[in-house]
Amino acid sequence: MRALLVALAAMAILILGLSVYLGPDDLRNCPNIPSGAGQCKKSDVIVAVSGGDTTARTDEAVERYKAGWAPYIIFSGAARDTSGPSNAEVMRDQAVQAGVDSSDIFIDSLSNTTKENAEDTESIIKRNGFKRIILVTSKYHQRRASLEFKRVLGPEVTIINHPVASDNQWSSVWWLTPVGWYLAISEFLKVIVFYIGGTV
Repeated sequence: MRALLVALAAMAILILGLSVYLGPDDLRNCPNIPSGAGQCKKSDVIVAVSGGDTTARTDEAVERYKAGWAPYIIFSGAARDTSGPSNAEVMRDQAVQAGVDSSDIFIDSLSNTTKENAEDTESIIKRNGFKRIILVTSKYHQRRASLEFKRVLGPEVTIINHPVASDNQWSSVWWLTPVGWYLAISEFLKVIVFYIGGTV
């Protein structure tokens, strides 16, 4: 019985640790609208990267835009099927249909990886003088995405993490599904690869 309790406690710690580490959310304690102070103040742009549940990531970026968190959005991501529109173009169209002014949207249609999301949006961010960005992706992907963006953008650009709380691949009970465990373990390993200087 004692061994079982120890195993359950260890599993609970592992689940909690992965949840907290992989999905940092700098806006978790903020009100629905920017407050003008600390982490909760308004940013220059929202950056949403495609992949996983791209629709949910777009919805979150649009919701934050409409709430006044930033006056612009960057959508980043190519498409696996190059015969059609890029993910970024689809995200833009979704946002426009949801009421975002098309002139407030920038797109990067070339990025195929998280590393490329950061590298290919850098010119947009630097060219427009954006110094504070809200980075939106899925919760399991947030840590690695923020590391890649910090590496590329450097200390002069502040990155505010804000993942989608729940999407069709990741929920608050992600550990109950094989997909949840696959995403958690694979993302954690990719973070390790990042730190040793590899690419994923």
